[in-house]
Amino acid sequence: MAHILVVDDSVVDCRIAASLLGKGTMLSVETAENGLAALELIERSLPDLIVTDLQMPELDGLGLIHALRTRYPRVPVILMTAHGSEELAVEALEAGAASYVPKSQLPGKLVDTVEQVLALSRANCSFEQLAGSLMLAEFTLLLGNDVALIDPLVDAVQQLIERMHFCDTTTRIRVGVALEEALLNAIYRGNLEVGSDDLQEDRARLLRGDGASLVEDRRSQPPYRDRKTLVRISLTPEEARFTVRDEGPGFDVTPVAKADDPAAVVREGGCGLVLMRTFMDEVSYNAAGNEVTMVKRRNSGNGYHANR
Repeated sequence: MAHILVVDDSVVDCRIAASLLGKGTMLSVETAENGLAALELIERSLPDLIVTDLQMPELDGLGLIHALRTRYPRVPVILMTAHGSEELAVEALEAGAASYVPKSQLPGKLVDTVEQVLALSRANCSFEQLAGSLMLAEFTLLLGNDVALIDPLVDAVQQLIERMHFCDTTTRIRVGVALEEALLNAIYRGNLEVGSDDLQEDRARLLRGDGASLVEDRRSQPPYRDRKTLVRISLTPEEARFTVRDEGPGFDVTPVAKADDPAAVVREGGCGLVLMRTFMDEVSYNAAGNEVTMVKRRNSGNGYHANR
């Protein structure tokens, strides 16, 4: 039986929500009059899901969500929104709420929304348990030149290495940063042949409203538009290995590969290469300069690595 906590300073609204959830369902319901009272109850007994009003004294719904994301990030939150609180609801959803139900629609939507979010939460917990037993994850992706795909890929990798207990939070973030930089480098510098100076000028030109974007032009022009980025990823509890290859002309990797000075790497390849070499244990390039392989080992230190 799932345990639900309803939080609302309105006695009437709180009673209505609790009655809807407790009637004809396999849910046990507890109530609190504001966010502070809810946190006290949560410390004693962690609920499976929280349904909260937004506008309350002491600690409102938005403040409660922020506290929960820090202290109890796996507990999903559903908002009950009154008319006129749409902007707050959007802010709360961006802060981490799972869903919302207008108070005018509680009788028709609250129970279904709670059951939907609970089912998704259980599926996520099951995935965490399954991923915790994962000994090897290997996958290959062929990406175009849409940088919007980078964040979902990096997020998926970070979730997997977290579930595999590969490293601590700081290292997980650093691995994500290094992978993101490698992908950005492959798309911009490799496939589109747009250097860091060109990117800065492109942004400045767009801000001035002065002409079309170089990046967007390249995405629609041959040969740039037809180039792909190949990504190979291998994850184990002991090692994370990433290979990123673009279809651009490559670059002379000799100055970068041999440089022991981070400043020299910045001059030759940009800050992204410094981050990759600092956060990873190994960074190596193919002879053509259009493929990079990065390796991070379990429990390894962090510091600048003069890789080949």
